[in-house]
Amino acid sequence: MTRTIRIGTRGSALALVQAGIVADALRAAGEHVEVVKVSTAGDRDKSTPVTELGVGVYTSALREALLTKQVDVAVHSYKDLPTAPEPGIVLAAVPQREDPRDALVARDGLTLGELPPGSKVGTGAARRTAQLRALGLGLDVVPIRGNIETRMGKVTSGELDAVVLARAGIVRLGLAEKITETLDPIQLLPSPAQGALAVECRVDDVDIEHLLRSTVDDEATRVAVTAERAMLAALEAGCSAPVGALAEVVEDLDADGSVIERVSLRGTAAAGLDGESVEMIKASALAEKSEAERLGREVAAELLDLGAGALSGPGRNSR
Repeated sequence: MTRTIRIGTRGSALALVQAGIVADALRAAGEHVEVVKVSTAGDRDKSTPVTELGVGVYTSALREALLTKQVDVAVHSYKDLPTAPEPGIVLAAVPQREDPRDALVARDGLTLGELPPGSKVGTGAARRTAQLRALGLGLDVVPIRGNIETRMGKVTSGELDAVVLARAGIVRLGLAEKITETLDPIQLLPSPAQGALAVECRVDDVDIEHLLRSTVDDEATRVAVTAERAMLAALEAGCSAPVGALAEVVEDLDADGSVIERVSLRGTAAAGLDGESVEMIKASALAEKSEAERLGREVAAELLDLGAGALSGPGRNSR
């Protein structure tokens, strides 16, 4: 009897596209696949701020469906996952990452620097709020919720002058032409693991784990997000804090002058979100690929030494 691998996902357009990436890879490997929609707390409650819904708002229901064997695989936006491991579940694969940078969708094709002071810019992330305020452009940064199309629609309707979103989601939905500027990480460091997917299965489902690892896992992406998430976990900030991180596998020279690959990590954290004045603390380091987790902890330690321990205001629990 031919097995069918059930892939659990949220029901949003973006989540279905992301689950489709994994489903297509498994089908190409000769597997029979069924995509199963799972309703999460964040999908059901579209008005309460994410900050008040708690950790795992988009992932807990998927993990429960996995543990109760309603699905065999769960596909998440990696940045939504809590940093603490979940008993009985293993991270089986991290597919190749989409562009992790943030993107601006603004009226009249404007870039961030062209928006006049007082322009209303929407974002649902405290990380973006902190970094936008720290740029000192005089923008009125306002909180928003909703899917990508809903947020972008607020610009089209004139309710907002611009919104800042993850470029990966816009591209995956085929809406890249709406982007008016892809933001340089020097301006806005993305959320840890932004643009990456996390593919989970049950710990005891060894065959599925090996299949996922061999068909959809991308080593460079896994190394990079391991460093970013280790930094986040070491800051004890959770997946919703105003913390930005970006790691990349880069070419470097060893002691003999031979070209080797290492992992580079940049991190930032807001020292406070009280009022309009925000200080962004920054740190960076380089390490061997096998030391990605240690690298994340080291950058976190440097951020703490520089004052990241003073995280306060709504950002402590805000995505």
